[in-house]
Amino acid sequence: MGTILLKGAQLVTMNAEEDVFTGDLLIEDNKIKEIAEHIDVQADQVIDARGKVLLPGFIQTHIHLCQTLFRGRADDLELMDWLRQRIWPLEAAHDEESVYYSAMLGLGELISSGTTTILDMETVHHTDSAFQAMAQSGIRVISGKVMMDHGDEVPEPLRENTATSLQQSVDLLEKWNGFGGGRIQYAFCPRFVVSCTEELLVEVRDLSNKYHVKVHTHASENRGEIELVEHERGMRNIVYLDHIGLATPRLVLAHCVWLSEEEKEIIRKRGVKVTHCPGSNMKLSSGIADIPDLLNRQIAVGIGADGAPCNNNLDMFQEMRLTALIQKVPHGPTVMDARTVLRMATMGGAEVLGLSKEIGSLEVGKKADMLLLDLDDFHTYPSYETDVYSRVVYSATRSCVDTVIIDGSIVLKNRKIQTIDRGIVLHESDKSIARLMKRI
Repeated sequence: MGTILLKGAQLVTMNAEEDVFTGDLLIEDNKIKEIAEHIDVQADQVIDARGKVLLPGFIQTHIHLCQTLFRGRADDLELMDWLRQRIWPLEAAHDEESVYYSAMLGLGELISSGTTTILDMETVHHTDSAFQAMAQSGIRVISGKVMMDHGDEVPEPLRENTATSLQQSVDLLEKWNGFGGGRIQYAFCPRFVVSCTEELLVEVRDLSNKYHVKVHTHASENRGEIELVEHERGMRNIVYLDHIGLATPRLVLAHCVWLSEEEKEIIRKRGVKVTHCPGSNMKLSSGIADIPDLLNRQIAVGIGADGAPCNNNLDMFQEMRLTALIQKVPHGPTVMDARTVLRMATMGGAEVLGLSKEIGSLEVGKKADMLLLDLDDFHTYPSYETDVYSRVVYSATRSCVDTVIIDGSIVLKNRKIQTIDRGIVLHESDKSIARLMKRI
């Protein structure tokens, strides 16, 4: 990998000791070697970052790469209808090639808009193809096949035998967990309580303990979902997950829009992590999660775009803006300030994923995951004595992303992605969705 020297950037380190200053940053192999006002060294590559803003890479804590091909195919529905009528039939139609190009399409969008790490959930089948795309793209990722062994309305091609689901998950874990020097990790991904037997969930608990990996699932996104769980299991979502021993620091819950006081306390006491998906929650009319309350309880909360058919993009700039603005209506204008939101998109995400010692801030010894923003444009000016957090969260857009570095490799340079052939992916994405639509 060699050395990369970034010169003269405005560094937003997200490190409380010295948060914002102008200086240089040196990368050696895949880690940050030095940060200083001036670094005088011969580097393999030198990037003139004068006038630009250098940030830790964005960390999205809930993504569905397998759904990127479905963008625009499932608009204007609430969650359960969205799943039953559109998403499950489309996922059931997937083949190896369509999963690969769905993942590539999403990865190209994510990297181009500054996301360097994701927590991803795939579909039931062909997850190996998605991992191949992740490996090729250079993204840092925790992912796993979705697990579904229950539910009369789940399409037959997606409804699994419990033992088969567990074995396929373990096989994928043993193949991919730790790939690329740890850049790719595995997580067990039971979709949600509604589509999983208790047998499956208990086995996932034990496998998570055995392999020391994350469990990634949806919870309390929608009132109808909660009613189904209460009807079948006799208790609310998080209470049930705690009852069967799944509520641990390795559990990451997507959404958590409708939580009782008891459930919030379970999340806090057990060290469960939460991922906030404001764009998806608004589009599916699920509701607004009370993120200020969760943060006040010292619960780790990250941000995720969710999937392309319920958003319809994977852009962290839009998610940060929504994260800030939607809370100001019920809680007042001072809540969720720009610095708090940018922290959620970086260090907050790292804490959710258990990676805060490796990524999430610009610090010597951490992995070299970062993005360089060019804020020299109409929509980000004036710049004179303006707050950099405000510029990034409220004014910047994906068009500002100039360079992206992941694990010490430049994956986006001068706004052009280096690891994905854009033309091929766009062409094959259209071919793939046309094939899936014929199948359903």
